[in-house]
Amino acid sequence: MKWISDEKLNRLRTIVNEPDFSSTKYTFVKELGRGGMGTVYLAEDRELNRLVAVKVLNTPDITDDLRRRMIREAQIIAGLEHPGIVPVHDVGTLPDNRIFYAMKFVRGLRLDEYAAQGASLRDRLRKVQAVCDTVAFAHAHGVIHRDLKPQNIMIGSFGEVLVLDWGVAKIRSEFHQSISKDPSQSVAHQTMDGTVIGTRDYMSPEQARGEIDQIDERADVYSLGAVLNFLLDDKATNTAKAICLKAMAHERESRYATAAELSADIGRLLDAEPVLAYRENAFEKVSRWVGKNRFLVLLILAYLLMRIFLIFTSRH
Repeated sequence: MKWISDEKLNRLRTIVNEPDFSSTKYTFVKELGRGGMGTVYLAEDRELNRLVAVKVLNTPDITDDLRRRMIREAQIIAGLEHPGIVPVHDVGTLPDNRIFYAMKFVRGLRLDEYAAQGASLRDRLRKVQAVCDTVAFAHAHGVIHRDLKPQNIMIGSFGEVLVLDWGVAKIRSEFHQSISKDPSQSVAHQTMDGTVIGTRDYMSPEQARGEIDQIDERADVYSLGAVLNFLLDDKATNTAKAICLKAMAHERESRYATAAELSADIGRLLDAEPVLAYRENAFEKVSRWVGKNRFLVLLILAYLLMRIFLIFTSRH
């Protein structure tokens, strides 16, 4: 009996796992990442001579629910035209009946990888603020992400911030018709109450309890606070920590009402202004003012030292 070498076996596995793009305008390059519902591949668009990312359902056993979810994700992303959301170029079906959609290929690092490279706390705060602004845009269009975490946030090669993986997003009922004309994809049909959706360390308490009807924009605010908390280090101020605590409050009513409010408070922190989440004492107010007006303080100190020097020398 002749055994197959590990190298040949791995090659066979690769061939089997590679999607069949023969009926499309795309040529397989390599696998980029694998998730619960789909796998993302790097492919070449032969017509436009560019690289794209193609997400394909993991299983060829297509159910109506899986088909709906995949198409719905593509529709959600296509309906959210924002610099912080990767645009969708195409959607279709492979020869094995699997749904796919093609989107812009973004070169860069996940937020957790980016932070691990030593980004300053100030830069991390700006990145989270950009995520908040993107999520606020989605909320304004009735879309709640429900799975925000560092692994679903990409920092592009030019520093751009992109929010990925909208596969479990919830669409508020009053906005549903702008996403899909298919009544079978109504919010009630998307997820049954009691189903836990999200990532444990980043999901709100109401998500962890499976209270689907209680999930609104403040669930994403909680996740954004958890992302911010992940990025803070031991140099973080009490003010930064207070912003995290407010965003991650157990009760929805105690959190920031919107992602835009959270973004605004992070902006105040970056600009050395008082934040809504923290009440300063007198010493902290003075310290913050000195930090914000450091040049003016140094100028005044230099003037006072010069005056003291002149007074001292004039007496001698």
